[in-house]
Amino acid sequence: MSEVPHQAESKVRANGIEIAYDSFGEPGAPPLILIMGFTMPMIAWDEKFCEQLALHGFRVIRFDNRDIGHSTWLDDLGAPDIGKIIMAAFQGQPVDVPYGFTDMAGDVAGLMDALNIESAHVVGMSMGGMIAQTMSIHHPQRLRSLTSFSSSMWTFDPAMPPPTPEASEVMMTPVPMDREGFITGTLKAWRFMGGPVMPLGEAYLRERALRVFERGVSRAGIARQMAAIMASGSRREALRSLRMPTLVLHGDADTLVPVEHGIATAETIPGAKLHIVKGMGHDVPPAAWPELVEAIARHAG
Repeated sequence: MSEVPHQAESKVRANGIEIAYDSFGEPGAPPLILIMGFTMPMIAWDEKFCEQLALHGFRVIRFDNRDIGHSTWLDDLGAPDIGKIIMAAFQGQPVDVPYGFTDMAGDVAGLMDALNIESAHVVGMSMGGMIAQTMSIHHPQRLRSLTSFSSSMWTFDPAMPPPTPEASEVMMTPVPMDREGFITGTLKAWRFMGGPVMPLGEAYLRERALRVFERGVSRAGIARQMAAIMASGSRREALRSLRMPTLVLHGDADTLVPVEHGIATAETIPGAKLHIVKGMGHDVPPAAWPELVEAIARHAG
């Protein structure tokens, strides 16, 4: 593999917070922004995965969402009561949360402003896909293309299959905040989410868990991100009128966001392309990188 230029991690002021980011590829190449999911910092987009995308002629930018890693932790907003928020959301009642996906989509737009990027290809995984969808609705002029990856158009929809009971339990079980407890709890969740067909490997998972912990995790920050998910409602009607090159990527072994959510998303967005990865769960496994990189690069290209 050719050597890929890497811009070391830096911080910019954007949308009222500080956002940590780095990038791979030539500075003048078409920008491709990666948005990671719930509780996960930018390093969950593996460096080698980013390099492979950059080799297709993109400047690949990854960043820490608010309340995770090296970006701003909004502790002044307090820790929301997730139980009350879930109950209200299930009952269709208004939900008061510290921030929502419009704020997080604004973070991405602000990061682009700070980097003098007028428009970019945007790829979001899981919660990151929800943020990317929200960005396509509220900031459509900033996206050259949208890739919604292992994501959904809603948080609650009785017509759609929910996570498996095991996935729900993993998602809602608090992970200890001490070093060993965090690593052990996170490994348990990731082993299950990744699925049996494309296992990530114990050493790989343990190293990633340690890096995530050392980068910085906050229980209150996790609760605020969860509150944003629970309050997001449905984007389906807004996405029906979207006019943007869209790719929907999904694994058929996803137990957290079943593949039916990806299929429905592709059917809703006019002209969207659907790419189902056989055997992939709710992760970005190295075994799937060649297929994922090719699909994203072909779409953005």
